[in-house]
Amino acid sequence: MRGKKCTSKNCTLISEKTMRARSFFISTLKEAPSDADIVSQQLMIRAGMIKKLAAGVYTYMPMGLRSLRKIENIIREEMNRAGAIELLLPMVQPAELWQESGRWEKYGPELLRFKDRHQRDFVIQPTSEEVITDFARQEIRSWRQLPVNLYQIQTKFRDERRPRFGVMRGREFTMKDGYSFDRDQEGALKSYDKMYEAYQRIFTRLGLTFRAVAADTGSIGGDRSHEFQVIADTGEDLIAYCPESDFAANIELAPAPCVIPTRGQATEMMQKVPTPGKEKCEAVVELLGRELTSSMKSVVLAADRVNEKGEAIEPQIVMIMLRADHDLNEVKAGKLPELKEGFRFATDEEIVKAFGCKPGYLGPVGIKSDIVVYADLTAANMSDFICGANEEGFHITGVNWGRDLPMPKTADLRNVVEGDMSPDGKGAIKLQRGIEVGHVFYLGTKYSQALNATYLDENGKPQVLEMGCYGIGVSRLLGAAIEQGHDEQGIIWPESIAPFTTVICPMNYSKSEMVREAADKIYEDLKAAGVDVILDDREMRPGVMFAEWELIGVPHRIVVGERGLKNGEVEYAYRRTIKEKQMIKTEDIVQFILNR
Repeated sequence: MRGKKCTSKNCTLISEKTMRARSFFISTLKEAPSDADIVSQQLMIRAGMIKKLAAGVYTYMPMGLRSLRKIENIIREEMNRAGAIELLLPMVQPAELWQESGRWEKYGPELLRFKDRHQRDFVIQPTSEEVITDFARQEIRSWRQLPVNLYQIQTKFRDERRPRFGVMRGREFTMKDGYSFDRDQEGALKSYDKMYEAYQRIFTRLGLTFRAVAADTGSIGGDRSHEFQVIADTGEDLIAYCPESDFAANIELAPAPCVIPTRGQATEMMQKVPTPGKEKCEAVVELLGRELTSSMKSVVLAADRVNEKGEAIEPQIVMIMLRADHDLNEVKAGKLPELKEGFRFATDEEIVKAFGCKPGYLGPVGIKSDIVVYADLTAANMSDFICGANEEGFHITGVNWGRDLPMPKTADLRNVVEGDMSPDGKGAIKLQRGIEVGHVFYLGTKYSQALNATYLDENGKPQVLEMGCYGIGVSRLLGAAIEQGHDEQGIIWPESIAPFTTVICPMNYSKSEMVREAADKIYEDLKAAGVDVILDDREMRPGVMFAEWELIGVPHRIVVGERGLKNGEVEYAYRRTIKEKQMIKTEDIVQFILNR
């Protein structure tokens, strides 16, 4: 390991132990537990990196902690390089701050609330916008103190309903959260760009294949947002990107163009046709001998409302019309004026009350005037389309906007699909899976206004602070890296975050003086050169030893055996191409590893 050499005898012994397998704690398993859902969770448990304590709560074993600390160090170095200043905020936070911001009610059941012995309300932090804003309003008084960027690497807790996928969707996790404070929007956006660039460097140094994509701001709030997605087939998020340009966005935010340039003239008369038992658009068009793209589907949403007395009244019913081969984008729907305060899917009872018909046969023709109808951009340009008749067992063909029913409100309300034109007009959209590991937000004054965080400008007048927020899922990065890099043998780590970069596997270490002397010398030379190396001095069969280190995923393996030493050689294997072995001159192996 790099750093100054300790001259203390005790320090030397500790260093020696931590680099030798006999003294290091290695706890691998042949099989993963049955409740391990995905590859990264299975391999982290099998490789002895984590142990489950409770649902979504894990102990980081020594092997896993080494990788976690390496990730933290890279993040810390790049944050400091970008001018951010580290601090540590408390995990336990008073409810009053969350009540000031309005998130005490809005955050939902993921916010773990509790009372202390004096019956005062507290939370275990899932994030720290409120606390850092409170810090800023107390500590930042003058424009001369700005800009300032503060960050922490701290344990967080979100009470997930269904914690799963190991460290990918746990309840307790490690997160880097940072917050910038500026005088105005111009300064805040400069801070945002600086953090965006820092994140590019961080994920590049971590050795991951990633994309920075435009994203929705979600529960954090704000006006500008980018996610950093590690590309992996098992990713929960879907990313839309253009191979011919720099466009990339989470599918929640990717603009979906109208794929019908102009609405055609009506050529059919509207007609009600029997479609018994055909509730799905696919079944209806098959019965009628039409294409799926000629059919329209309905999605019914409800926005709960209260009267002036705070009493619940009838919800606002909103009908969304989509071409049958398109899917609703709920994030986009949530931005509609009628739904921006929150919405849900209408219940069957609400649908029957509003339309007089059960789901499966719904349509916009002849409905009540208090039902708001929105059509996606593509749906709004359809003509002679098929939709439900609001009568069980029947649909309507030859429907046209304007002639047979009022023109709807229109908005981009669907998910993009492969082949859609990129918003920049430079090519067609492609889709790929990703795992969100970082997120940067421009918050503006969302929290500073609510908590009255101000500073005095040059004229002595109070001004509201402009804020940005920047998060990285530190522990989630472990799982994301494994999802991106693994094979049948186990983990394939990026070199920068492997628990060890090199392992020396001596054959018959305790029995062969030739092997022991050679292995010890290589070990000492590599360590002196700053290589993060471990010497496996355990008595194990070669096949078992090799399999264990392949499972753990150490990038470089040196095998020291008598047969090779007699020829002045040791065997080298690289984890990504583990079946390809090389014989390297013993005196050259240290430089060979350094060159790799």
